[in-house]
Amino acid sequence: MNTASELEFFVLLARQGSLAAAARELHLTAPALSKRLAQLESRLGVRLVQRTTRRMSLTAEGDVFLARARTILEDIRELENEVAGSKAAPRGRLRINATLGFGRSHIAPLVSEFVRQHPAVEVQLQLTDRPLNLAEQGFDLGLRFGEPPDARLAARKIMSNRRFVCASPLYLEAHGEPLTPEELVRHACIIHRQNDEDYHLWRFAKGRESVAVKVRGGLSSNDGDVVQQWALEGQGLVVRSEWDAAKYLESGRLRAVLAEWSLPPADLYAIYPPRLNLSARLRAFLDFLAARFNP
Repeated sequence: MNTASELEFFVLLARQGSLAAAARELHLTAPALSKRLAQLESRLGVRLVQRTTRRMSLTAEGDVFLARARTILEDIRELENEVAGSKAAPRGRLRINATLGFGRSHIAPLVSEFVRQHPAVEVQLQLTDRPLNLAEQGFDLGLRFGEPPDARLAARKIMSNRRFVCASPLYLEAHGEPLTPEELVRHACIIHRQNDEDYHLWRFAKGRESVAVKVRGGLSSNDGDVVQQWALEGQGLVVRSEWDAAKYLESGRLRAVLAEWSLPPADLYAIYPPRLNLSARLRAFLDFLAARFNP
């Protein structure tokens, strides 16, 4: 192995968290991977990993080696990008993280289209119910709704996306329409439990005026499609984004209320580790997303 390969091997091993998982990722047997790790430790003269049959943990030396390996590999990638220049053809591996529902329904089909256009790019798409630490998990790109969560990461706005409070005509005919945010406390509100947000607190703004209302209701879920379906069935009021609810608002199956008030937007951002020069594959995918979401 050359030095760069050793570093990439150890970073992947640390990211996977177990010998078995790393072996699967590298298409090796567990004994072959264990031998490769032993050769690296023998060359360095220190133990990097404490391992048992079920789990592994890094030693103090392993932590130091991992941190420096990540830095060196990042420097190598920046050097390659700088030398290759913006005209380089997209190629290599691109690791993307997105949320479950949106990633499955919208990002996965776009990834399929992208790799048809750029067959030299290998895409690994991982869908999770909450955002991951991109740098620690070795991702090139994360797709997030709302404000960028970390000032240390670079962000590119892919799509504007307003939020509305809406309900079905069935619910509004039975319970009336709230005319001010404060009236929401007398209504059944369907709660979308997202990440670590205070999901019971709905925030509104109108000009310089702002209001935060603690809502309540008997139904809640961490899945956006589920809470939207409950709203369509007349179970209560829900906050949905323009992207999610547009077709139902247009057809009349949902109606927006409190039209004079605005909620924090759910704009779509592409988040990625800050780099002086983006790789050709990442730059191409960002441009591809922007073109698809803003035709």
